[in-house]
Amino acid sequence: MCAAGVVQLLFQIPGFVRLSLLPRLNVRFKDGEVNRLLKKLLPATFGASVTQISVLFDTLFASFLSSGSVSWLYYSDRLVEFPLSILGLGLATVILPNLSKHYVDANAVAFSATVDWGLRLALVTGMPATIGLVVLAEPILSTLFQYDEFTAADVAKTALSLKAYAVGLLAYLFVKILLPAFTARMDLKTPVRFGMIAVCAALMLNVLAIPFAHAGLALATSLGAILNAALLLKRLINENVYWPEQGWIAFLIRIALSSIAMAVVLLYFVDIDGWSRWAFGNRIVQLSKWIAVGITVYILALMVLGLRIRHLTGTNDKIPAI
Repeated sequence: MCAAGVVQLLFQIPGFVRLSLLPRLNVRFKDGEVNRLLKKLLPATFGASVTQISVLFDTLFASFLSSGSVSWLYYSDRLVEFPLSILGLGLATVILPNLSKHYVDANAVAFSATVDWGLRLALVTGMPATIGLVVLAEPILSTLFQYDEFTAADVAKTALSLKAYAVGLLAYLFVKILLPAFTARMDLKTPVRFGMIAVCAALMLNVLAIPFAHAGLALATSLGAILNAALLLKRLINENVYWPEQGWIAFLIRIALSSIAMAVVLLYFVDIDGWSRWAFGNRIVQLSKWIAVGITVYILALMVLGLRIRHLTGTNDKIPAI
């Protein structure tokens, strides 16, 4: 992973040289801008790391549970982080510069519309990922890990925590969209305060969830993420920074019905119980096939229900009201 990061950094250097933008390293701790950046770095880091902190506490609590609990949580978290990294980081990277530009231009309408667009896109892409992780938990785990020491019992145990973590996937994605709305406005204290509330809530829920073993710990973290996203969203709405565009009810109905269609098809046709009896190659083929089928059903259902690309633009004149 470290080597990949170094290669990614080196890959950028020729472009900077070509544009004559290669920075010169100059360490000046007394520089005012540097000091201001360092003061904002810690709260910004904490606000963006609430989920990771909660997962860290999950691991701590799991170490006191039955043998294997830490590993079950680890594998579950890695699988949830995969769609979160692709979707969440991608959306956050795109949305932050746009929000900063709209804030500097004092364009409140465009600022709100950008947040609205981000939330819609997070929902429409995050929902099938959530359905897939919940319905196909056992096939995914069996295909990736059920070899040698990782038994069918481990698959069943890990599937419980994977489903529990997946409950919070949409909340994790929403936080990735909502945090830039505060960062762009240089409000770093609010995400820290709400993040602390979410972490404390997850900790209390962890204590209550101990009788439910490792899956209870994972669910506690998901509920903490949902609380964090709800607090951030409520603050933006209350401060009149974000107001939902027209058409959200119709949009949610379309997403819900399409998700149900996807889940029903996968639950009815996928042979989850017999998955572990197949060889590695067959598992890969079958998993790829059913992921493609699930996504196809979801997209077709959205199209049949009338969802179009223009409905994700976040502008009042292109989103049908209901």
